[in-house]
Amino acid sequence: MSLISLHAVGYSYDGATEVLRDLDWSFEPGRFHAIVGRSGAGKTTVLSLLAGLATPTSGMIEFDGHDLARMDRYRYRRRDVGVVFQSFNLLPHLTARENVELTLRASGKPIRDKRRAASQRLAQVGLNQELADRRVLKLSGGEQQRVAIARALAADPRVILADEPTGNLDLATQEDIIDLLAASAQEGKCVIVVTHSPEVAQCADQVHRLHAPRLKPTSRRAKRQAPSAPQPER
Repeated sequence: MSLISLHAVGYSYDGATEVLRDLDWSFEPGRFHAIVGRSGAGKTTVLSLLAGLATPTSGMIEFDGHDLARMDRYRYRRRDVGVVFQSFNLLPHLTARENVELTLRASGKPIRDKRRAASQRLAQVGLNQELADRRVLKLSGGEQQRVAIARALAADPRVILADEPTGNLDLATQEDIIDLLAASAQEGKCVIVVTHSPEVAQCADQVHRLHAPRLKPTSRRAKRQAPSAPQPER
């Protein structure tokens, strides 16, 4: 049964530039989903919609049978969804553990020893106590990515959303990140990853392919200047 469903979802910037059109996708818990497509196809926009950071301009997104647009989306992001941003979005003046603790506090969930819980999450992604006590700026890119994943997992959300979680990482670290996300799916979470990586897509249980909407020219001049339709992916 689907946890998140997109029903004829479309999205336009300023009501003019169409990015997405008529998406009918379903995402189930316990599965690793990958969203792939060319640059500019709207992959990150889909992730923002799923995170409740933006609202569709047409159609509807359902979470657990409820219209996401009518829900308390702040509470939804605090408790139900963990997001791994492409740029990490960690607080650089805090340690790795403090970044994770902040998420635990914001969730409002009754976790008695948040410091210990944060350390356990960091250990789960392969960061020991020494690294947990380092400020984020003192960590490598791969280590910061692990902190971002630990933070996303911290409050035990039902959904994990990750935007290019293996971008610019070495092969060994990339494999570790894929294993962490796959393990989260095996634990029953709904894992949704935006990626350009064929390796990540091959590990997914389901792949959703996104194509940019074909532009509709409004004049002969526009028709001459309109870009050609994207070729099917192979």
